[in-house]
Amino acid sequence: MAPSGSRSIKRGCQRVLYWIPVLFIALIVAWSYYAYVLQLCMESIEDTGQKVMYLLVYHAIFIMFVWAYWQTIFTQPMNPLKEFHLSYSDKELLEREDRGESQQEILRRIAKDLPIYTRTNSGAIRFCDRCQLLKPDRCHHCSVCDKCILKMDHHCPWVNNCVGFSNYKCFMLFLAYSLLYCLFITATDLQYFIKFWTAGGRAHFRLREYLNGLPDTQAKFHILFLFFSASMFSISLASLFTYHCWLICKNRSTLEAVRAPVFRHGTDKNGFSLGFSKNFRQVFGDEAKYWPIPIFSSLGDGCSFPSCLVNLDPEQPSSPTGSNPANKAAAEGRQFPSKPLRESQSRLLTSTPSWTESDSATDKDKKGASNPGMTIENEA
Repeated sequence: MAPSGSRSIKRGCQRVLYWIPVLFIALIVAWSYYAYVLQLCMESIEDTGQKVMYLLVYHAIFIMFVWAYWQTIFTQPMNPLKEFHLSYSDKELLEREDRGESQQEILRRIAKDLPIYTRTNSGAIRFCDRCQLLKPDRCHHCSVCDKCILKMDHHCPWVNNCVGFSNYKCFMLFLAYSLLYCLFITATDLQYFIKFWTAGGRAHFRLREYLNGLPDTQAKFHILFLFFSASMFSISLASLFTYHCWLICKNRSTLEAVRAPVFRHGTDKNGFSLGFSKNFRQVFGDEAKYWPIPIFSSLGDGCSFPSCLVNLDPEQPSSPTGSNPANKAAAEGRQFPSKPLRESQSRLLTSTPSWTESDSATDKDKKGASNPGMTIENEA
């Protein structure tokens, strides 16, 4: 009992420590609100029209920034469905096998009924010992959360949460609105920062003129530090936001940018890229009205993703009628995956005949157009 109790205490302390970066950001944001609204707008700006305009724009950006940050923190990462977990009999069978090749045979048999096309570097089925499940494509185990996360991008200490399929859009909007927030503060605070800085550099005998430049010494300190902080955060946020925009354009996660996904035919860093438009809509959705709002609107289910690859996985079942693992599982009465690629996700695959080579196109004409998403669903 003692070791178990000590582990629980250690785990509880870790949970508390993980919230320190979030608390730090919250304090910085709260101070910036006080410095901008009270010290700059209410105390330093004399023109009423300018003051009202600054406050309206500031609060609009502030609300969207806080909303996106909240959603990124408290949106639970999605985990693999129960169909990817090993059954009790499969666990026993796997434990009885000592040889790695025999275990891989068992895993390959289970994977045939699931939309899994990525492999380990050695070509083996991606299996998580901790969660006892077959990892869906783009899924990774987070050591901090101690669970497998669908389309995991990274674990972010500043939000104390995993950034993955369920909250990646919110994370991108958080970066966008926080950058806009800092840039707006920097732009509107610039003239008062210059006024403070130039006045502060004069000789001491001109202190009276310096004090007349702005309302009080406290406001001067906040204006100076607010400009400095917003400028520094703008630089770091701009680089991070630009990097993640590049990842979206390439349809990669941070982990995939570091280590490219491995398919049956080998490593392919562009295996999930469908072109800029489709890559963007896979994260933000089809409806433009939801793009700037930090709510979930991404396409797909997080367990399977369309791919630009044309090499079929020989281990995945196929039939003359164009059936796929999803249809086979559905015919057997299983709940998942009745549709590995949801209807919205399958629309990403339309109007792209260049993805398939001539022989694939000829074969598809023979089978008919009854299953437009079949080519991608059966790719490696």
